Amino acid sequence: MFTTLDAFFKYFDKMLDEDNSAYIPYCEKLAIPMIYSDMDDFIDNYLFSKDDPNSVISNLIRAYDNGIVLRDEVSSISLSYIQLSLNVMEHSVKDQGLAYQLQPVKDYIYAFWGCLDDRVEDEESRNIIKCGRYLERVDLYMRLGYNIRSIQKEYSKFLNRLQRVRIGYNLSEVDKLGEIIGLGEGWEARRQDALNALWNIF
Repeated sequence: MFTTLDAFFKYFDKMLDEDNSAYIPYCEKLAIPMIYSDMDDFIDNYLFSKDDPNSVISNLIRAYDNGIVLRDEVSSISLSYIQLSLNVMEHSVKDQGLAYQLQPVKDYIYAFWGCLDDRVEDEESRNIIKCGRYLERVDLYMRLGYNIRSIQKEYSKFLNRLQRVRIGYNLSEVDKLGEIIGLGEGWEARRQDALNALWNIF
């Protein structure tokens, strides 16, 4: 969620300063259906609409609901930071100070991960959670055009955690993803293959 918000605000600045249709390539990169009529509609609904399954607030709600199921593993204190993020989202309104208003959301998400890292005692649970976190970040970095060094760094962190888990996974897909990332700058020619491999690891 932190990476998503960070990327959103880069496009948000571009929408305000250069191109009010910059949200279109953002949606295309993240495979978000083009249901928005214009820039203002995108900003309102992508950030704040609970009826939009791709919105930031909808994703936070799902994260909180999933966390409730895993409350014994992740702790109520960790979950409280997601609730604080939701509180900020629900009390924010679209205006020129949007980036300032939503900065606490990013801060609370960081606090959530820090608290989770401190509170989760079971090593297997910790490794599975971090596998998911790093794999999601590789996915987002690939889609959003991050540099190859950033992608390689997150993939390396993912592998480090994957080697410690006891759940089943598809080693051939892990190897295929690693092979493509290992191409360096040339990986982009096989972007879809990389994403397909990533989705099929678990």
